Amino acid sequence: MENSTTTSSKQTIHELPACPVETTLTLISDKWKVLILRDLMPGTKRFGELRKSIGHVTQKVLTAQLRQMEESGLVSRKVYAEVPPRVEYTLTDLGYSLKPILDAMWDWGENYKKQNA
Repeated sequence: MENSTTTSSKQTIHELPACPVETTLTLISDKWKVLILRDLMPGTKRFGELRKSIGHVTQKVLTAQLRQMEESGLVSRKVYAEVPPRVEYTLTDLGYSLKPILDAMWDWGENYKKQNA
């Protein structure tokens, strides 16, 4: 087996698009992923808190998105051995490194709203 393969369903460097913009979109292109990033920027959240802060996302979709983001290395998940189980999500350093992109999206959206209000 080549060194470029990884465990689980993480994409290898050979499977990622050649274009860096497309690579970024591959990792965060879903609407929910961007909102997850936005809501985890201030800090750790429990699953229920995250679901409420995001809005109309279903539990199934949020769970799937968080799992994909965990596999991509953007989010870490911590499960506490309690009844009922408590699960918390935190951005990794890689996830936090997307902050300038989210800030630019915020600024662009603000300017767009001002110009088109």
